[in-house]
Amino acid sequence: MVRDPSRDPEPPSVDEVLDALADDAARRIVAALTEPKTASELSEECDIPLSTTYRKLEKLTDASLLSESTDIRRDGQHTTRYSVSFDAVTVSVDGGDDGDADSREFDVEFSRPERTRDERLADLWSELREET
Repeated sequence: MVRDPSRDPEPPSVDEVLDALADDAARRIVAALTEPKTASELSEECDIPLSTTYRKLEKLTDASLLSESTDIRRDGQHTTRYSVSFDAVTVSVDGGDDGDADSREFDVEFSRPERTRDERLADLWSELREET
């Protein structure tokens, strides 16, 4: 499965984003993703048990902080790679100008990197497959 948060119709909630980044292990994973990596590579590099790494990757991906892609191999052993899907994440508090703290709302906004030509081509192929 390939998940790309930039294509999600519904953005994650502030709670999802903050919860995903709430512990040191998740932040180490994000920091280690200077290039796409597998769960095994991240587990070893970050010194986190593989089962924990998979849970953190799932949570970070659900929060639109990571994207995943699949490398398809001829031998049938496909590999999932994870990469950071944002340039910046901004959490802000809006409202409350009338002095009422209950009218304040938190908001999360992502700045996403521009999609590469290869990513756009992969999107076209995916759309074509869905139509056939």
